[in-house]
Amino acid sequence: MAHKPVQPTAAAQATGSALAAFVAFVIVGGGNAVAVRFSNLGLPPFWGAAARFLAAAAIFWAILLIRRVALPRGRALLGSILYGTLAVGVSYALLYWGLLEIQASVAIVILSLGPLFTMLLAVAHRLERFRWRGLIGALVALAGIAVGVGAEFGRALPVPSLAALVLGVICVSEGSVVYKLFPSVKPLPANVVSVTTGAGILVLVSLLAGESWSLPRDPSTIAAFGYLVVFGTVVLFYLYLFVLSRWTASATSYAFLLLPISTIAIAVLVADERVTWGFVIGSAVALLGVWVGALTRAPDESVVEHPATATSERCDPPYPGCA
Repeated sequence: MAHKPVQPTAAAQATGSALAAFVAFVIVGGGNAVAVRFSNLGLPPFWGAAARFLAAAAIFWAILLIRRVALPRGRALLGSILYGTLAVGVSYALLYWGLLEIQASVAIVILSLGPLFTMLLAVAHRLERFRWRGLIGALVALAGIAVGVGAEFGRALPVPSLAALVLGVICVSEGSVVYKLFPSVKPLPANVVSVTTGAGILVLVSLLAGESWSLPRDPSTIAAFGYLVVFGTVVLFYLYLFVLSRWTASATSYAFLLLPISTIAIAVLVADERVTWGFVIGSAVALLGVWVGALTRAPDESVVEHPATATSERCDPPYPGCA
């Protein structure tokens, strides 16, 4: 007698789709830092970021109108606006400016500190319990950054540019945590609101900086800009919010741990960047610190659900950050 094939449950399907989106995010996101470096060669940094998100916002709006999806309202709308302000507008102004002086392979290791910042901010917002191993992991990760890039301070890595990248990562982390504090919104309408909000902020920053506005002309700049709009924003941001709506903020941010692998590989092949042994060792130490601080969890440690998201939070065990 033939047995009917076992159909996967809805929870298993949701877990599989979130994991697939997580992996796709890492692959697509690996090229972003390299593409921004090429974009900055042909466009002023703030205008380059503003033009990128204006184009992406237009695509998101077109998809929203074609699919006739409603925009969020009330507190859900406020959450998307705050997410766009922090994780798009402010953060990308800082990241684009920092990448003017810092090479992509170094910047992506700094971005890998995102999970630690997210964890600490989640604790501050009472979304998770404080963990000593998180603090230890942060110190180890910072030591790795010092080993990997410390010799370059004052030369290839000026302190203001490095500080801008760190502040940009903090803004992305805070935006992800804030997003979880408000009612859940589907990725498409959330991206329409957040990307539009961020684009408006970047246009204002570009105006205040007195930048000249022009379209990319050099072939490499055009290619980089096109990649950033279609893959690095529309696809990437949809994937990120898709995962964020199903996993905790800390669990979603673990994708930044894997970005250095794909980014460094792309930077070596495309941008002809040089990676020293000191950088490799320091990066490994930094990633080890993030692993200890953000990925390991004792059996008695659990996630504290915030009252505002207790009914809409979806977290699929056994992935990190799930209670």
